[in-house]
Order: sequence, then structure tokens, then C-alpha cells
Amino acid sequence: MNDISDLVSRLKGRGAQKVALQFPAGLKRRAAEYAAQLRMAGFEIIISGDPCYGACDLALDTLDYADVLVHIGHTPVDERENVIFEPYPVDFDLAVLANALPVLKEKTVGLVTTVQHIHLIPAMEVFLQEQGIDVRVADGGKRAPNRGQVLGCSFAAARSTHTPEILFVGTGVFHPIGIALSTGARVIALDPLTSIAQEVSGDTLLRRRFAVMEKARGAKSVGIIVSSKCGQGRMALAERLSALSPKAVIVTMREVNPDELLNLGFACYVNTACPRLAYDDQVRFPAPVLSPQEFEILCGVRTWDDYAIDEIV
Repeated sequence: MNDISDLVSRLKGRGAQKVALQFPAGLKRRAAEYAAQLRMAGFEIIISGDPCYGACDLALDTLDYADVLVHIGHTPVDERENVIFEPYPVDFDLAVLANALPVLKEKTVGLVTTVQHIHLIPAMEVFLQEQGIDVRVADGGKRAPNRGQVLGCSFAAARSTHTPEILFVGTGVFHPIGIALSTGARVIALDPLTSIAQEVSGDTLLRRRFAVMEKARGAKSVGIIVSSKCGQGRMALAERLSALSPKAVIVTMREVNPDELLNLGFACYVNTACPRLAYDDQVRFPAPVLSPQEFEILCGVRTWDDYAIDEIV
């Protein structure tokens, strides 16, 4: 478990007595350890057991019963009173970066990663520079505040490198696919846990999304999903989209799940909540779930050549 002495100091500095803890799925098994250590430090503890998908999904209802909410594992997408964001850094052997070198074609390369590895950005820069790579790392922004940090809903740090090639260091392929579609750059994904480096493009995702759009074409009813989660609500976007079609109706939801979409019975949905829902979970849903940009294409206000991956800005 990570050292929590700094967290204890910050909590005591706020005069907190009762502390609520929130964990994403991958860290929930650490909840009992955190609770035990914080109790030993003199705090009363309450844990949110609800699903958590990121800093956009804060357990504000649990905060009603505590002085402070500690959200573990993410950085803030916006500032919230009485919420502390506690990082959960994950180290890896920097030597694994050598596996990406044979796959890189350019000498000027953008570098990005996810929140658990951002503390290693300076060391990764040094390693790559020593290999003759001109490394570009962009400053953080509003939604992803750290240098070189990307989210599943924000690839601004990749775009801002302005490089023809980008190295993404992290697990999974969603982030590098999003980077490729957002930037148009050649993207190399290096998984620091498996040591595998590979080029990733958005072609497969685009083919899948085209098929979903064709299935949605001609739908007689459209539900425009608006999330009630604190960092995902995009009502202004939903209102603009609903004005594009007389078939569209705005639907507010906290948890977007297949059963609820089936019960609502719309022939098609447009997702303005977490962008990954449409891209990652389509096979689970009973009807096509489009991104805002895909709905614009079907409504004729955007062309396929102007396809863009959905991001929250």
C-alpha cells in the first residue's frame, strides 16, 4: 500500500474527523487497508461501495455523511469543495521503454501516459532523450491537469505535442486508439506490464462505428442520454443535439446500463455521458448507442470525413 502520511497531514490540516473514501473498481480491494490506517490515525471512516468510473463520478451522496471525501486513484476534472484527490502511483522498470524504440520511426516523438504513471514522465523523458529521441510532453489542461496525462475522455495532451508520432505508455488500446483519431498522428502503444509495443490505429474502431451508425439510420425514436454524475453532465450539448431531430428526447440517467435502455425502449440512443460507453460497451446495449459526432453525421450537419472521437472539454 502507498504511504498515506501526506494524506493524513492534509486531513488533519482541514480539521476533518469523519472521512469518506471512494475507490475505482481496480482499487476497491485496498479499501480495508486504507480504512485501517486512517482509523489508526484517529479518523472515523465511511466507504462508498458504489461503482466508480473516474474523477467525474464522485460519491457526493456519501460526502453528506462526512467532513471530507477522499477520492483515490484519479486527478480532479474540476475542483470540488471538501474533496481530496489522492493519487495511486504505479511504478515500472523504465528499461521496458527500449521495447518501443524499434517501432518508432520518427526522432521527434510526443509522450503521454495515464494517471497512475504520470510521476514517471520526467524519468521517461530522460531515458528517451538518452536514446536520441526529441521528446515532447505537453502541459496539463483543465480536465487532465498533469504534464503528459491523457484520459479516456480527453486527449488534449497528445494533440498539444504537435508531433507526427506519439508514444503512449499504459495498458489497453482504447487510449491509443483515441489518440490516433484525435491527432491523426502515428501512435505507438507500449504496455509497461507486458512489455509489448505496437502501432495502433483507429481503423478498426471506425469500421465498427460505421456499422453502428448504419443500424441507427432511420430510427423512429432517439433518446439523448444526459448523465447526472457530477463530472459528466453535458446538458447544453444534449439540448443542441435534440434540436437536430424531431424524434429526439432528452433522458437523464445516473447509471447507463443495458436493462434501463431496454426498459426505455428507444430505437437509438445518443450518449453525452462518459464517451467510453458508446465505444467500449456497444455490444452490451439493446439498441445502437451513438456518440454526439456520429448523430451529427446522421443528421447531415457533419460529414463522415469530419469524424471526430468524442471528448469532454
